[in-house]
Amino acid sequence: MKIIIIAISILAFSLQGCKDSKDSTAIVTQDKPISDLSIYNLPSQWTNQDGKNIELKSLKGNVLVMVMIYTTCKAACPRLVADMRNIESRLNKNNKKNVKLILVSIDPETDTPEKLKAFAIANKMENDPWLFLRSTEENTREFAAVLAVNYKKISPVEFSHSNIISVFNPDGELIYQQEGLGVNNDKTVDRINMEAEKIK
Repeated sequence: MKIIIIAISILAFSLQGCKDSKDSTAIVTQDKPISDLSIYNLPSQWTNQDGKNIELKSLKGNVLVMVMIYTTCKAACPRLVADMRNIESRLNKNNKKNVKLILVSIDPETDTPEKLKAFAIANKMENDPWLFLRSTEENTREFAAVLAVNYKKISPVEFSHSNIISVFNPDGELIYQQEGLGVNNDKTVDRINMEAEKIK
């Protein structure tokens, strides 16, 4: 039931996202209950580039910037990675400690932790705030539905997929999405900085 509620929230996130409040009140998230709209309700297990198993709720308290890619992609993914790197480079230096930039594999069969680690090193993304995640095909499909990301295998080594970067607040609620490749990311950076500045 909760996954349905979360998926429905994607359609309504723009309404929530209009709360561009200038309120500088710090957010204290660790003691707050998880809302029905939070991705932290998902029970799925994920593995990072270091082979460590985590649940999404372990990321609670951070602003999450997420994109779904696969490491053998030669077309859209390198541009999505470049967009993520550009966003990272424009974040307020004091805010970066409150942000996680996360790349989620849509090809968990190929993208083992070793492959993700090699990709991270090759792209100079092996340290904080970068995080690479993979899970089962079922968990990946479920998570893609939450992000409104569509993907389909079109050959043994190639996928077609949506090009969406999603921003979640420290409570795991979707607040903004950037769609497209090489688009102006001013609004994305502003939303991330605004949310990160509120974290105590």
